Parts: sequence; structure tokens; C-alpha cells
Amino acid sequence: MKIETLTRNENQEIQNGIISKIRDLMIYKNLEPGDKLPSERMLSEKFEVSRSNLREAIQKLEFYGLLVSRPQSGTFVADIGQVAMNGMIEDILRLEEPDFKSLVETRILLELKTVRLAAQRRTKDDLIKMKNALDAYGAKVNNGEDAVQEDLLFHLAIAKASGNSTMNTFMLIITPEIITNFEKYHVCDKDMAFRGIQEHKDIFDAIKEQDPQKAKEKMKVHFKTLYQYCYNI
Repeated sequence: MKIETLTRNENQEIQNGIISKIRDLMIYKNLEPGDKLPSERMLSEKFEVSRSNLREAIQKLEFYGLLVSRPQSGTFVADIGQVAMNGMIEDILRLEEPDFKSLVETRILLELKTVRLAAQRRTKDDLIKMKNALDAYGAKVNNGEDAVQEDLLFHLAIAKASGNSTMNTFMLIITPEIITNFEKYHVCDKDMAFRGIQEHKDIFDAIKEQDPQKAKEKMKVHFKTLYQYCYNI
């Protein structure tokens, strides 16, 4: 675990160093919204970093809306003024890895909204995917197997059914870290896992019935134990 954490911290330092160099390049060349950045090959040679590390840094700036990549065209400065751009980059460089409690709080806030939207917007195909994940979760729990990934697949299916691509993206971003922490802290013990079968079914039924308020209440019940557990760690 110590080695993995060190590797992650080192990777973040490399990314931050590249982001700082991209910012300095934009200032030095006085790049304005819509201007094109040099190619990945040129930047990786100039910054003396691997193209994969450079690509990760660019993708991070893309995620926060500071750069825009266009297929076969290159990477461009987004439509943001220089002062705002510099301020946002400084904030990005100060970002820390989220702790487990922060991840749980974020997940709960997201899912209380996505479950309401899913109840309003779900399709027959969405229901099939949720039911498949629900059945897979129940089968593993009843066999005494770890079902963390099946649990989260059910919740990701709800996020997809919400029809909100941004919320769905956020769920996909935080899910790998949640899986790691669930396994680290042994969150899904047998009692919680068995209760989860009925709780998942209740949520699924409310979505199927297209009852947003009921779906939200059932999700609150489902998260109550997790929230309490999180603050006892």
C-alpha cells in the first residue's frame, strides 16, 4: 500500500509539473482563447517528459475546461480569459487526492439526484441493465462472495439511466477509488451486503414505478448505514 501511494503522489507531482509548464508556455507565447498549442511530440520533447504523462496532464486540463482537443486538429486554448485561466490552474495545482469520507459524501449527493432523474427518465433498456446488476449482486452475496463491484455496477446503471452525462461521468471518475477504499476498510460486511439485496430491490422498484420521491427515500435508507460507518472509521 505504501508503494502504491508513493507512486500515485509521484505521478501527481509529474502532472503538476507539466501543467505548470503548459501555463508558463501559454503566458510566454501570449496564447489567447482559440489558439493552438504545439503538438504532443513537440511539448514532450520541450518539457522532457513522456507523451503518456503529457497526455494525462492535457486530459486533466481538458476535464476542467481549460483546453479543448479536436480530432486531427490538435489542442486549443478554451474560451477563458488569461486571469481566470491562471487562477483556475493554480486551484488545480492545489487539488489533493480525495479522502474516503469526501468520496462517500460526494457519491451520496450525486446519487440522491441521479436516482430521482432515473425514475423520471429510465428506459426499458436501463431497467434491464439495473436488473442484471441487481441479480449479479444478489447471486454473489448469497454465495458468500465479495460483491463490491456488482454493487457499484447497479449504482452506475442508475447514473446512466438519469440521462445526465455529467453526473454519469462524475460517478465513473470516483468509482475506482470507491472500490479501492471499500476493500481497504471492509465496508461491505455480510450483514450490510445481505441488507443491500432488499435495499437495491426497493430502489429498483421505485425507479421502475417512475416514482422520483420514493426512489430518493429508498436511496437515503440504503446510504444511511454507509454514512454512519464512514464517520466511525
